[in-house]
Amino acid sequence: MKRHFLVFACLSTTFASSHAQSKVELYGIVDAGVTRVSGIKGGSVTQLSSGIMEGSRIGLRGTEDLGEGYRAVFTLENRLEADTGDISNRPPSRGQLPDRATFARYLVPSLPAAQQAALQPLLNQVSAGIGTRIGINVHTAGPNFFDRQIYAGLITPVGAVLAGRMYTPAYELAGTFDALAAQSSLALGQIAVIPYAIDIRAGNALAYRVQQGGWTASVMYGFDEKTSETGRFVGALCMYKSDAFGLGLAYNTRENEGGQKSLTSLVVGGHVSMGAGRVYATAASIRDGHPSAVSSIAAQITPLVGPALAAVIQDGYVNVIKQDAQLYHLGYKVVIGPNTLYAAYNFYNDRRADNADVASFGVAYTYALSKRTDLNAAATRFNNTGLGQAAPGGGGYLGGVTAHAGADSTSLALGLRHRF
Repeated sequence: MKRHFLVFACLSTTFASSHAQSKVELYGIVDAGVTRVSGIKGGSVTQLSSGIMEGSRIGLRGTEDLGEGYRAVFTLENRLEADTGDISNRPPSRGQLPDRATFARYLVPSLPAAQQAALQPLLNQVSAGIGTRIGINVHTAGPNFFDRQIYAGLITPVGAVLAGRMYTPAYELAGTFDALAAQSSLALGQIAVIPYAIDIRAGNALAYRVQQGGWTASVMYGFDEKTSETGRFVGALCMYKSDAFGLGLAYNTRENEGGQKSLTSLVVGGHVSMGAGRVYATAASIRDGHPSAVSSIAAQITPLVGPALAAVIQDGYVNVIKQDAQLYHLGYKVVIGPNTLYAAYNFYNDRRADNADVASFGVAYTYALSKRTDLNAAATRFNNTGLGQAAPGGGGYLGGVTAHAGADSTSLALGLRHRF
């Protein structure tokens, strides 16, 4: 997360240069290591993974001083996977979806047991494809080359205007006040990704941003250009940070493809110095009563089951990705010379009837070999209750799901990260 916002940090620079300057920088992260994840269908999975602490990436960013307090900036950032060279990867659970998106007893509980059993073979065929479309995506990313970030902007004496694909205000605040800064399997966001509790990025977006001293404020608007199955996006944040303490509030909301209010995330967070380190805390309210990208499901399966049953199945998938939840994080970070130690507890409190609660806790450790290269280790435990089924991933990928609803999982990871 701290790498995510390096470009944003540049927006607070004082522009007093007396002559025009331009600069283009190639940058990136290569992060790879070995992970072992228990609780997965078929037993534990040991694999080489890309993104133990942070997602591997490569990017270009540039600035040009236009004089009089104005500066042009751009960023193009591509995801890459150090284990395969691809631009997306799959979690340890591969293509498996949560039980609540797979089995008829959860998707269509109103039907008689005999009808559920008869319907199950059809659901086995269509659930994976439908699951991908409605956001229960087992891939870390889509095929877009610059999936991570791509934007251009103009910095002025009264703030910055940016246009493109960017991190959302609520995600920025959640990462800022996460002790792990969105790194490793212990990060707050790892327990709330199927579906996502906070939109990470917004495309077709226009943002206005002001940074002054320790204060940061921004607003973002995402246009509904009918190029995806989500509609208009709006976000805002305001936060203050100093070495002693920090506090912030952020809000995201978007519409679904039908113009109804969809995923909405309200996040508050802060940090305070304590002893040799710093304590972090975050709380979020998550609501989504009209999930995106589900309006056409019934039409797709009507030829197979008829209109009445297709409508019932569509309602089932809608209910799978509805959200009414609270998300909490409490963490501690201490830096002693080349050693950085993290400890954290996270909790996703699902207030729906499914009660898909997930809690995670653990420790992570980084040893800096230099300013650019470090060794990393992380141990994280996921406890699932009710229909909770999350499995730990890493800083650059999702963990997917455990063998069945309510099954717990433990992740052990060792890796090497190099920044350039």
